[in-house]
Amino acid sequence: MSEHLSENSAIFQVTQYYKKRYIFYFFVTLIILGVPFIQINGNQIFLLSFDHKQLHLLGVVFDTQEFYLMPFLLIFMFLMIFFMTTLAGRVWCGWACPHTIFRVIYRDLIETKLLRLRKRRENRQFEPDMSLGINKFKKFIAVCIWAVLALLAASNLMWYFVPPSDFFVYIQNPLEHKYLFIFVLGFTIFLVADIAFIKENFCIYMCPYSRVQSVLYDNDTIMTVYDYKRGGKIFDTKGVKLWKKPNFPNAECTGCEACVAICPTHIDIRKGMQLECINCLECSDACAKVMGRLGKLSLIHWTSPQSIVLREKVKYIRFKTVAYVVALCLVLVGLVYMSSKKESMLLNINRSSELYALKENNRVENSYTFLFQNTDQEAHKFTFEIVDNPAIKIQRPTQPFEVKAGEKFRAIVVLYTDENLAKDDQQDTNIPLKIRAFALDTQKPIEVFRNTIFIYPAKGQ
Repeated sequence: MSEHLSENSAIFQVTQYYKKRYIFYFFVTLIILGVPFIQINGNQIFLLSFDHKQLHLLGVVFDTQEFYLMPFLLIFMFLMIFFMTTLAGRVWCGWACPHTIFRVIYRDLIETKLLRLRKRRENRQFEPDMSLGINKFKKFIAVCIWAVLALLAASNLMWYFVPPSDFFVYIQNPLEHKYLFIFVLGFTIFLVADIAFIKENFCIYMCPYSRVQSVLYDNDTIMTVYDYKRGGKIFDTKGVKLWKKPNFPNAECTGCEACVAICPTHIDIRKGMQLECINCLECSDACAKVMGRLGKLSLIHWTSPQSIVLREKVKYIRFKTVAYVVALCLVLVGLVYMSSKKESMLLNINRSSELYALKENNRVENSYTFLFQNTDQEAHKFTFEIVDNPAIKIQRPTQPFEVKAGEKFRAIVVLYTDENLAKDDQQDTNIPLKIRAFALDTQKPIEVFRNTIFIYPAKGQ
């Protein structure tokens, strides 16, 4: 790696990280805001609806009885977090975390650019003098502006649980949907308190992700690293600061501490890996600006500690990363396979509280409640039959019934037998039944099988 650059190329390096980061923030925001409005075949890309008790995934609707996909989704999400952290550290925190994006909007855009409450974006250690009346007024305005944006963000979060089409109808009748308002208001208050007052203390003390990273990191994990071989050591092995500027020959660190001033979590990256570092690379940009004037590369890079020590390329392919990729592929295959098993109809069978009814001519009847649900996109006529048990017949219902798309139908079902099926003099006989329910008006097979029992009284009764 060349340690010296022309002035123009060095200045280009100054802007590369923060410009890329802001562009990435913009697209992440568009995606998060836009996903709830994108539909496939009239269904959401992703929606976990507690109102309708449904999961929408890539335009496919899964009922609560089909939530067997949720474990696969959760496992995939956690494995992805572990893989991403092992490979690239807290890249999520610095480049995609809503908290980081919200803080940039509030601190850098509202407080600094719009209201000039903060004088310079490059100095995050500077806190405005709140004893001044004008600063108190600016702070109030900043909080009010952010409160409006926080309300939008809280509403956006709810759109992943309540579809926007329903959400905007519900808010017209607040008394009938008070829990929705409680959640939106609660999230709004939390975001105002978090972004305007708790600030980066959330990342340092409250976010569990920073604690997870120390377990998942290794010497090949990509992170924000200070090149002590070029810049010189500022801290000893115990983390004690030795001097502001390295006091030995050829050390390139100027001791300007621009990297410290701009750090949103108020750390000195020259100390080494710290839980508070969110890999935002603000320190790298700040150092590049200073070193660029000297015709040199930044002393702070997004690389691995091992590559700094050995002066070699980062090892992206290693046992841990390969293992996570294999695990992710297996879970993804399982997710695709299980989603392909989606049923176009659902059926719940519940027995009545009465075990059986004795009728004339030794007829025995059992009553059930069948709950049909049509999860297909079209209405269908359904019926059912008893499989491989000709002794037990259907008394009611006698006709097929239509269930509209996405709706449920509750049927009271009576099964009977005229034959003597008792097998014991003292105890009732439980006869296993297999029920096949199916649609009559479609060429593609829509059917489900469910198991239940028919209870026949003891011989002595």
